Amino acid sequence: MRHVALRFAAAAVVAGLALGPVRSAAAPLEAYAKLPTIEDVSLSPSGDQLAVVVSDGEVRTLAVKNLATGALTFKARTGSQKVRGVMWAGEKHLLLLTTATDRPFYLSGGMREWTFVQGIDLATGKGRSLMGDIDLTMNTIFGAPVIREVDGQVAVFVEGVSYAHTTHGQLSVMRVDLERSGSRIVETGSEGTKGFVIGPDGRVVAREIYISNSGKWGLEVKAGAGWRLVKSEVAPRDPPYLLGLGREGKSVLYASQDAQHRWGWHEVQLDGSAESDPVVALEDQEPIHDRQTGRLIGSAALVGDEYRYRFFDPRDEAAWKAVRQAFPSDTQVHLVSMSADRRKVVVVADSATDGPAYSLVDLGDWIGPQYAGVVAADVAPKRAIRFKARDGLDLRGYLTLPRGKPEKGLPLIVFPHGGPASRDAPGFDWWAQAMASRGYAVLQVNFRGSAGFGPALLEAGYGQWGRKMQTDLSDGVADLAGKGVIDPKRVCIVGGSYGGYAALAGPTLDPGVYRCAVSVAGVADLRRQVIFSREHGGMIAERYWTRFMGAEDPGDPVLSKYSPVKLADAANIPILLIHGTDDTVVPIDQSREMADALKHAGKPVEFVELKSDDHWLSRGATRLQMLQATMAFLVKNNPPN
Repeated sequence: MRHVALRFAAAAVVAGLALGPVRSAAAPLEAYAKLPTIEDVSLSPSGDQLAVVVSDGEVRTLAVKNLATGALTFKARTGSQKVRGVMWAGEKHLLLLTTATDRPFYLSGGMREWTFVQGIDLATGKGRSLMGDIDLTMNTIFGAPVIREVDGQVAVFVEGVSYAHTTHGQLSVMRVDLERSGSRIVETGSEGTKGFVIGPDGRVVAREIYISNSGKWGLEVKAGAGWRLVKSEVAPRDPPYLLGLGREGKSVLYASQDAQHRWGWHEVQLDGSAESDPVVALEDQEPIHDRQTGRLIGSAALVGDEYRYRFFDPRDEAAWKAVRQAFPSDTQVHLVSMSADRRKVVVVADSATDGPAYSLVDLGDWIGPQYAGVVAADVAPKRAIRFKARDGLDLRGYLTLPRGKPEKGLPLIVFPHGGPASRDAPGFDWWAQAMASRGYAVLQVNFRGSAGFGPALLEAGYGQWGRKMQTDLSDGVADLAGKGVIDPKRVCIVGGSYGGYAALAGPTLDPGVYRCAVSVAGVADLRRQVIFSREHGGMIAERYWTRFMGAEDPGDPVLSKYSPVKLADAANIPILLIHGTDDTVVPIDQSREMADALKHAGKPVEFVELKSDDHWLSRGATRLQMLQATMAFLVKNNPPN
C-alpha cells in the first residue's frame, strides 16, 4: 500500500507539470543557461531536516527546512561564491563546500582551483572556516570531508597541506570538532602521499602513495605507530586508486586494472591478511558509502543508456527498487542523499518529457525543478542512437530533436563531449536543450576514446586526437544525412574542453563537413597543453595526454601536425572562440593564440573572453554570455529556418 501511494504521488506531480501552460515560443535562453535553480540537496542523518542550495541565477542561498513542521529554520546567502556542495555534520551543523580560482604567492605554478569548507552552526547561524586555528596549514582541502561520531561527538576529518614538518608541505589529516571549535592534525603524510582512509571509529587506517616520476603506487595500512605496505604496483599511466572503506568497515577498497585493462574494485583486510575477489568490474562505477560509518553499501554506474544502482544489503536493495518504481519507466532516477536509516531518499528524477527535478521520495514531495524557467513544453525529445564508423566500429550517441519540426532535413549541431575519457548520457543536458529550443537537431556522439563502454572503446581512442576520434563525429553526420533526418549542408559543430578541440579540428583536420564552429575553452596547441598539464599534474598527466594524442613526448612533431593553431590556413569557415579568464584546466592563452593565428591567416574569427569564469562555466552571468554568443553566432552562420 505504501509503495502504491508513493507511485501515485510521483505520477501526480509529473502530470501536474505536464499540464502547465503551453508557450507559443521556446523559453528564453536565460532559462537554460542560468545556474540550476536548485544546485544541491542534502538530508540530515535523521531525515528530519532538508538543506537546499538555491540560486537566482548568480547569488546562492542556503536554506534548511524542518520536514516535520514545514518550517524554514535557517536561511543565509552565500553570495557569489562557487558553491560545490552542502553536507550535514550531525543534526546541528552544516558543511558548505566552495571553490575559488587563485594563484597563491607561496606556491609555484599558475592559477589553480582551490576547495574550501565552512562549518555552519545552525543554532547560532554563525560560520567559520575549518582549519583556521591550525598553524602552518593551508586553509584549503583535498577530497571530500569525512564525518564520524567519536566518543559521542561529531568530528569532521579533512585532508589538507601542512608545513609543520617540511617547507614543501605534506598532505595531512586534520580533525575538526565543531562543538568545541577545535582543530588538530591527527596524521601527517610522507613524500608521495595521495590520500587517506578514515575508519568507522575516526582513526586513520590506510593511505596510498604514488611517486609520479617512477610510477610506483603503494597501499599501506596502519600498523601501530607506523605503516605496512600491503599492495604495490608500477603504473606510469593508470595507477590504482583508493576508494575508501570496504563492505564491513574492516577492509579498504581500491580500484585497479586487470590484464585486459578492465577496471575492478578489490578489498584488502586492514590486517593485510586477505584480498577478496573483485567486488565489481564495471566501467565508471561509483561507490556508495554509509555516511556515518564510511563502510561500502553499494555502487552506481551508467551502463549503456541506463543508470544502475546496486546495494549489498537486501533491505537496501529492496528499498531502492521501491524508490525506482515510484517513477515512470522513461525517467532516469539519480540518488542524491539518504537518511541514516535509508527510509527517506532524495533523488533527481530526470523525466524525458519534463526535465530534471528533485524529489523527496518518502513523502512523495516534489522539492522543485532544477531549472525553474524550463517547463515541459521547453524540453526537446532526446533518444539513443547507434551507427557504424567508417572502419566498422560500433558507436552510440544521442540525438535531441527540436520540438514541432518534422524529422526531415533539419539543421544540425554536432556537440562532442569533453574529457575525452568521459561520455554523453541520457537525460537533460541544458546546453543541448538550449540549442534544440532554437530549432536545431543536436548530435552527441560517444566517439572512440569515450569512457563508460568498456576498455575496448576507450583504448580505441589512444593516439586518435584529430584522427579517428574526429571522423567518428562526421560519420555520425553522414549516418543522419543518409536517413534524411538532417541537411548535410546545414551542419555546425560546438564543443567545450576536448569538445572545443574537436570543434577546431573540424574545419582544420576534417574539412567540408561544417559551415561554422564554436570552441569553448578548447585546446588549440597540443604541445603547449601537454607542457601545461605536466607543470600542474606531474609526469602522470603528461603520460595521460601524450597517450591520447599519439605522441612520445612534448617534443614529438605529431603534436604540431594535429594542433589547430598550426593549421589556421586550412580553416575555411567562421569560427567563434569563447574562454574563461580563470580557466585552470585549459589556459585562456590557447584561445588567444588561436584567435591570433586565424586573424593572421585572414580567416573569419570572433573571440569572447568570459571575465572571472573557470573551465566549468560556474558563474551564471558568464554562462549566459557564452550561450547568447553561441546562439547568435549559430543563427547568423547556420539559420535554423
